Amino acid sequence: MMLASLLFGAGEVGPRAAWPVLIGGGGSEARFVVASLRAPRTALGIGIGIALGVAGALIQAAARNPLAEPGLLGVSAGSALAVAVALALGASAATLRISVAQLGALAGCLGVLAVARLDGVGSDPVRLVLAGAVLSGLLGALTSLILLVDQRSADEIRFWIVGSLAGRRLADLQAILPSLAAAGAITLAVARPLAALALGERVAVGLGQRPRLVRLATVVAVALLVGAATAVAGPIAFVGLVVPFAARALAGPDIRRTLWLALPLGPILVLGADVLSRLLVAPSEMPLGVLTALVGAPVLIAVVRAHRLPAV
Repeated sequence: MMLASLLFGAGEVGPRAAWPVLIGGGGSEARFVVASLRAPRTALGIGIGIALGVAGALIQAAARNPLAEPGLLGVSAGSALAVAVALALGASAATLRISVAQLGALAGCLGVLAVARLDGVGSDPVRLVLAGAVLSGLLGALTSLILLVDQRSADEIRFWIVGSLAGRRLADLQAILPSLAAAGAITLAVARPLAALALGERVAVGLGQRPRLVRLATVVAVALLVGAATAVAGPIAFVGLVVPFAARALAGPDIRRTLWLALPLGPILVLGADVLSRLLVAPSEMPLGVLTALVGAPVLIAVVRAHRLPAV
């Protein structure tokens, strides 16, 4: 996927012109396209894929629900609304935007866990998704209201909110690296406690774990990951659902194996969808979020059919 991301694009520089650049040759235009446009985009896609894949696995483990995905449950929508408010207020610094997005994602995470603990909701994956859809719809409506009220920032917000890697720079990836590193350290610390938590709270307590503290640390890690990804690439749905689903299919339900597999599977999905977004409507580009939705919707249906509880 990395090689395909460097070779293929919506413009005139195709694989035949891009390949010589990778082996030290090529024309000046091809070198500019590959080195200055596609290489940063590829690197950012790797970071975004890791962030969203790991975040999806973490929030599913914390909520003990296979449909607890950031894009479905309002986490990404909360992050997007926070960034939209910051842009409308005149914020432009990448670091400020990232911190604001992470605060919005943190609020969304806490909302997810609060809903998951409600009687009759957390026990049914479909009801949890419906509750998340209500939250996402409300937050999305507020974001749309900002677009109507603040015409000055509307163009910038619209370009950002569709979810895309186009036009992003290597500096954007560098800006989120501290967040990714901090979230990685937290993830390493909570992986074993989350595996115990999957056996039930009583069993986890008996094994010496503290479920509330584990969930809180997990929420912080998810907020760091989703907030960073949303701040630089916009809201990209379904990655946090598809990646853990595929990882569990390959390695079983152990959250530690799921997290390790999310590291390569997340970038594979994001880069693959990004390459398709350049080719399907060339010389234009399709928003990345549209491609991930096309992949994620069938997976969502499959998970719902597998986990839907019988009506009472």
